[in-house]
Amino acid sequence: MRPLLSAIALILAGCAAAPPIPHPVTRPAQMQHASFALNGRIAVNHDGKRSSSGMRWTHHPADDEILLLAPLGQTMARIHRDADGVVLDTSDKHYTAEDTEELTQRVLGWHLPLEGLQYWALALPAPESEADIEHDANGQVSVMHQDGWEIHYTRYAAQAPDSLPLRMNLQREGMELQLLVDEWEIGPGAP
Repeated sequence: MRPLLSAIALILAGCAAAPPIPHPVTRPAQMQHASFALNGRIAVNHDGKRSSSGMRWTHHPADDEILLLAPLGQTMARIHRDADGVVLDTSDKHYTAEDTEELTQRVLGWHLPLEGLQYWALALPAPESEADIEHDANGQVSVMHQDGWEIHYTRYAAQAPDSLPLRMNLQREGMELQLLVDEWEIGPGAP
């Protein structure tokens, strides 16, 4: 009996001592092929109306899925974008459109700039248009102006220039979005 208890104690000690698998905190080198997922929160202030929710965003080069979550984790809305267009589902309705900004404005009352946000979330400019970028003393992007949006990066995962942002504020024409990232998953293995 004693050898069995010793073996169980060794197995349990080995499990307890296993270090956690670190999650990457840097941007991928090949952005155009990068997949990522993030867990976080989004807060919106548009025309004096405020809302916030949890957010689970899974991005692949050909498609995006964003879940907007209630405080207890229930899905309030699901946004899916691919080559066929954009779909937004709520608990009782199904909406479609060609453009994410138009669809989210119509259904949610604010527009989500997904075409640019897939780059801005990584502190990179979208490749389709010119961007004005300011860097801080660490070489990290502090402010970016692109496509009428002003994006302020206020917190990063680490001090390195290629760290991923954890907090950003986006502003345009009476609208402000605040994205707070709690967890990043980067690369081909991202969900």
